[in-house]
Amino acid sequence: MRRLSNAFKNRGTIRDHSILSNDSSFPREADLFRYRKQRGVNLGSWFVLERWITDAPFQQAKAPAQSDLDVALGQNAKDILERHWDTWVTVQDFAWIAERGLNSVRIPIGYYHLCGADRSVLEGTDFAELENVYHGAWSRITNAIVLAQKYGLGVLIDLHAAPGKQNRDAHGGTSGEPRFFDKNTSNMTHTIRVLTVLLDHLNNFCSSQDPPLTNVIGLELLNEPILNSALDKWYINAIHALRQIDRMPFYISDCWATDQYARYIHSHTSEIPFTILDHHLYRCFTQADGATPVVQHTKNLTDANADTPQMFARVAQKLEEAGSGLVVGEWSGALNPTSLVGAENDINCRKDFVTAQLALYEKFCAGYFFWTYKKEHAGDKGWSLRDAVEAGVFPARVGLEASVVREDSDRELRKTHARDTSLQEHSKYWAQYPGKYDHSRFSDGFVQGWEDAWLFFKSVGTLPQSSTVPELGFRGPWVKKRAHDYEKDKGNKSIWEYEHGFVQGLIAAREDLA
Repeated sequence: MRRLSNAFKNRGTIRDHSILSNDSSFPREADLFRYRKQRGVNLGSWFVLERWITDAPFQQAKAPAQSDLDVALGQNAKDILERHWDTWVTVQDFAWIAERGLNSVRIPIGYYHLCGADRSVLEGTDFAELENVYHGAWSRITNAIVLAQKYGLGVLIDLHAAPGKQNRDAHGGTSGEPRFFDKNTSNMTHTIRVLTVLLDHLNNFCSSQDPPLTNVIGLELLNEPILNSALDKWYINAIHALRQIDRMPFYISDCWATDQYARYIHSHTSEIPFTILDHHLYRCFTQADGATPVVQHTKNLTDANADTPQMFARVAQKLEEAGSGLVVGEWSGALNPTSLVGAENDINCRKDFVTAQLALYEKFCAGYFFWTYKKEHAGDKGWSLRDAVEAGVFPARVGLEASVVREDSDRELRKTHARDTSLQEHSKYWAQYPGKYDHSRFSDGFVQGWEDAWLFFKSVGTLPQSSTVPELGFRGPWVKKRAHDYEKDKGNKSIWEYEHGFVQGLIAAREDLA
């Protein structure tokens, strides 16, 4: 903890809070949005278009008619796009999402969608002459944040398409080859400018509302970039620039090298605090996926000794130690058709597969976002959340019902009993290993952990009645924040005991609630 404390000295004046500052106003309403467990869905093909999700906007696109640039260069692009932005996701959709118990949305955007806030983001890019086409996107993005807050939904803004294109897919903005990592580095440099423009305008917009909006839960720097040796340094440079504007969580892609980037975050904790690792999990694209029956896919997610649960457990622990967390930013119920050959009941097998994923994410992750909310053509139970819910593949509701949070005169007694029991077990264990301990720190941590758990539980009262119970999800950074403040007040002796007690208090409160 001493190394972390020193790293945060002399950071200068930063808007919003620092997660390791001794800020008497912590936690703020924005913290309850940002640190809670995010149970969310992607609003795919709203701004960054994907033809397999919705075909309509591509009808007058320029060949090969697969990307945003193709649509923008086609006929009637401005009218087509604005009509799509105004109809693809509406207020009724936000209401439906909240009614399912989901508490957040991930919104993929391209850098060109920001030109209505600052046209300079287009300079020197493939979209340089297309300001007129995309000028109206920014007002729709900010309106989405307003609507989301109305329904208690957090918003993760995801830069899905960066200047130069960071991956080979059409959802990178163009149908061409990726040039993000070109040797002249101009696209990497410009993307940092894009991100700072985005964050600055987000903050200005949210703070200018009455009351101010508090539901932007984070910013994802790049969606699924190609694994490249230049990426590690770029992440650090980008986060350093963004930290001068805000200390919200910044999400980075693991490029499907999850252990590698868990180690990366762990080793750069002081340089990139509150940086969240985003992993995407699909089981339908590779030959191995297709050769694996759905029952085996499900078993591979539920067997604690299988590779995927082992990886999640390993990575989640390492990230929590670093004051970070693991989020599955994209996942689905989609399967290769060959995985379903011979399945006795298609719906039940799909349901078991989705249930296994949800259980895995609930156990190890600070959040997850299903891909995707809906498709233009109904019936896809693997990719469309709405269709999956209707078919019974995805549960009708996630999370704990709000009704479990109620006044309880015996809660304080149960807290004391749980603390005493945990303290006794803690003391008995460490009595085996002679040393200098201060078990009162464990007791203090336990009480604070229990009370902070209830801080989240009770915040359901400020959200729409359809909301499920908010829970602390980003345990790593929250515990580091509390331990840092406790250390400043009580000294650094046995801080590890405080942290251990804090986690035990969180767990005990959640078990008591359920």
